[in-house]
Amino acid sequence: MFKKLFLIVFFNIVFLGSMQARDQLYVVGSSTVYPFATVVAENFGQKSGMKVPKIESTGSGGGMKLFCKGLGTQHPDITNASRRVKKKEFKKCQENGIDFVEVKVGYDGIVIANSKKSPVMALTKKQIFLALGKDVPEGNKEGGKLIPNPNKKWSDVDPSLPNIAIEVLGPPPTSGTRDAFQELAIEGGCKAFPELKAIKKQDKKKYKSICRAVREDGPFIEAGENDNLIVQKLVENPNAFGVFGFSFLLENADKIQGSTVNGAAPTMAAIADKSYGISRPLYFYVKSAHLDVIPGMREYVAEFTAPDTWGPGGYLEERGMIPMPDEERAKFRADAKNMTALAKR
Repeated sequence: MFKKLFLIVFFNIVFLGSMQARDQLYVVGSSTVYPFATVVAENFGQKSGMKVPKIESTGSGGGMKLFCKGLGTQHPDITNASRRVKKKEFKKCQENGIDFVEVKVGYDGIVIANSKKSPVMALTKKQIFLALGKDVPEGNKEGGKLIPNPNKKWSDVDPSLPNIAIEVLGPPPTSGTRDAFQELAIEGGCKAFPELKAIKKQDKKKYKSICRAVREDGPFIEAGENDNLIVQKLVENPNAFGVFGFSFLLENADKIQGSTVNGAAPTMAAIADKSYGISRPLYFYVKSAHLDVIPGMREYVAEFTAPDTWGPGGYLEERGMIPMPDEERAKFRADAKNMTALAKR
């Protein structure tokens, strides 16, 4: 124990001592939070006169990996995430002597979009599971034995759906959007089968391996962390669908449209009142040890959590972020102002 503490203290002294050389914030993480963080960074630069932060879109998982790797100028100051920090990530940060502040910034919907050249798709979560799950009940029926997903066309899932190949472009496993899509959409559809839902009480590990697994035989295509590239591919191929955050749908509303899910269209109102059932919170995490060494960190966080930034009518809402309720926003604003480190996960 003493040896571990000594190594952490030594690590901090060696690397924090070199941090005076950097005068620009370094932010990594979620591709979904990236456009919001970018506009905040630009406003921060204009108002403060400081350098605009360097922001990289690495995915939530990739950002956490970089963030928790260590302290010093070669490591990020802040990481964005489109899901909450995982317990194993929190543990990794703690092992490396890294404390951090958790700031939830708002909510975002995950859309299944296609080109406006095609009809709007009306889907259920059950149909999404049958289209993209790795193993599904034989015959797509309750009580059917699990088999590798045989559905090649949407009409194989349900005769009411188009007679076109299932082709869905989505994020990689390092993405928070992918995590949330698997949990909210695919697992949500899996639970529509009572016999699969019942497995959760018996064997949670087995349940997750069935209800959150994405097929790997072609219909789901990992398209990387560049959501704008997915939008471009949808424009080029009217039969394809893409999975990404609501803000990208809003930014490209002249070219693409969102599918309805369980009868609800992906709109700001439907995401806010949770009638659209594929939505998740967005976060960023601030490295405590860098706060008083890297110039502008506190000011950047203050800009992100200002009422006219993330509140109702704020400029992030205009970009597609759904503001938190007043009480929740006040809680995270206080944590951000006081720089209260996350104590456990």
